[in-house]
Amino acid sequence: MNLRTIATSAFVLSGLLLSGCGARQTGSAKKLIAIITPSNDNPFFKVEAETAAARARELGYSTSVNSHDDDAHKQDQLIDVAIANGAAAIILDNAGADASVAAVRKAKAAGIPSFLIDREINVNGIAISQIVSNNYQGAALGAQEFVRLMGEKGNYIELLGRESDTNAAVRTRGFHDILDKYDGLKMAAQQSANWSQTEAFQKVETMLQGNRGIKGIIAGNDTMAVGAAAALKNAGLDKVIVVGFDGSPDAIAAIKSGGVKATVLQPAATIARMAVDNAHKYLTTGTTGAPEKQSIDCELVTPTNADQYGLFSRK
Repeated sequence: MNLRTIATSAFVLSGLLLSGCGARQTGSAKKLIAIITPSNDNPFFKVEAETAAARARELGYSTSVNSHDDDAHKQDQLIDVAIANGAAAIILDNAGADASVAAVRKAKAAGIPSFLIDREINVNGIAISQIVSNNYQGAALGAQEFVRLMGEKGNYIELLGRESDTNAAVRTRGFHDILDKYDGLKMAAQQSANWSQTEAFQKVETMLQGNRGIKGIIAGNDTMAVGAAAALKNAGLDKVIVVGFDGSPDAIAAIKSGGVKATVLQPAATIARMAVDNAHKYLTTGTTGAPEKQSIDCELVTPTNADQYGLFSRK
């Protein structure tokens, strides 16, 4: 056995152990659906993974659930593991619109269809489905509420998401297509906090040093919104308006307590179930019966309706 063979064998073996699945699917064994998302430390991705796994099991599949942690190299390894395990399908919330194209194409070449959720890739025709929230519609919805809360005037800060994530760009465009119509609204600062609560806290603390007169903060997701609200409270500025995006339990709790004024719920649970249903239909009939790109509208969550929402869905 040469060194290349030994290295390859070691990789496949480690992948099988990592995935929590035994050997390649054979005979009467249940078909495997591999579910790969960003870190489940974020409740949004945790709900995606758990909902997709539960729906797959309801339909009679076995599942493996893993996180790529927004690392495209790790994602490539997990796709290799899914291929080695003979997965019937992959449900993927990807690690980058460009960086994920090769991994999805590799799965397709191996005969494994991919069903993307939450984040699109920048190529059509290699994934069977790309099911995402209507990020532009949701961002416009959140921006309209932000304008109302701001009284159409005042200085504000914007927190951007991860630059490699298409959703970050779409959301900021949706925000500004509304906000920039109002001459009384002035963006005092804009920085990426990479979807991170800790980073948002730190960056807002720094930005406040030169912008204590701000009236609002609009954030590209709820973890950043919650981090911003904590920084504002720490600075004695808890009257500043904060609006987020996701509809996370933490943000909804903050809406009820007053730290966050509104968020935009994207239905992660619904999208995850749809992806598994698409996969099942494709595997059993050869088609999903739906277009590759599927967009699901978002909903505005405010203090008046916050009690109606649970884990990224209506109760």
